[in-house]
Amino acid sequence: MPNSSEKAQAQAVAIMSDEPGKGVKPLSTPDLTTLERARLVLAQPVLASFMAGGVAGAVSRTVVSPLERLKIIFQIQTIGRDEYKMSVPKALAKMWREEGWRGFMAGNGTNCIRIVPYSAVQFSAYNVYKRFFESEPGAPLDAYQRLLCGGLAGITSVTFTYPLDIVRTRLSIQSASFSSLKKEAGQKLPGMWVLLVNMYKTEGGMPALYRGILPTVAGVAPYVGLNFMVYEIARTKFTREGQKDPGAIGKLAAGAVSGAVAQTITYPFDVLRRRFQINTMSGMGYQYAGIGHAIKQIIKTEGLRGLYKGIVPNLLKVAPSMASSWLSFEMTRDMLMGKWNSGFL
Repeated sequence: MPNSSEKAQAQAVAIMSDEPGKGVKPLSTPDLTTLERARLVLAQPVLASFMAGGVAGAVSRTVVSPLERLKIIFQIQTIGRDEYKMSVPKALAKMWREEGWRGFMAGNGTNCIRIVPYSAVQFSAYNVYKRFFESEPGAPLDAYQRLLCGGLAGITSVTFTYPLDIVRTRLSIQSASFSSLKKEAGQKLPGMWVLLVNMYKTEGGMPALYRGILPTVAGVAPYVGLNFMVYEIARTKFTREGQKDPGAIGKLAAGAVSGAVAQTITYPFDVLRRRFQINTMSGMGYQYAGIGHAIKQIIKTEGLRGLYKGIVPNLLKVAPSMASSWLSFEMTRDMLMGKWNSGFL
């Protein structure tokens, strides 16, 4: 006779869908414990992707926080400002001398608060959108379908979290040593929520919190789409013959490749996004009327290289960032879904 533990396990297996991609279907049965019921709920593909995406976002951003901040400072620095006109190692050393560890992590708390829901929504939205393109539940998507689903997931996630992104940008530069932005001695810099409320009250309400979202969406959609598409291709290349999945090193390498390719192609949109996010701040030296005007002015005053300002620290950060993001996503999702995981996405 089977014992109670074996009976509960058999019932747990029986209520799972045998078809890949359909996920978990918990039934109302009194023989399952609360822990077992919770385990089945967490194994739902969309929920598992949501939670794993949140973990991936927090890990990836914290790992590269100093380079992320330096990239933003480079992006918003215009002609005539040379406080950070130097190599990446020297700029990082300057940041450390002037601000210490807190300078390296400036804006990271806000960034994590933003990136956790952003990444969670992105991965879970991808799982929702892909169902519209599957020939049958659980069927793999081709490269272009992944590109499209990834783009839609990127638009969805950025729309939900954009106000936190614009606040993060302000926090990242307000303590940097730009002479025209110097604060009075002893003046305390505003925190995340104070800054958010001040922007809402003094800069035009809700539109102020979504300033620059058009170039952001224009850059995020192809970036996320390319990221998903290239990762699948690279992941396959790093999988040894006869194995279903690559090892941890293979996943890290695939993530680094996908991030570098996607970011390089879409980088000018990221520069435009940062410029518009601080377009109303006094002392920055530019006021743009629109996207077209911004592109013309940047090229006119800074040359074509102006659209790629900060790309060196960005490429230095994107490899470890996306590598750690994809690896932590897969590890967390595998842990949540266990044997019911039918694929890496």
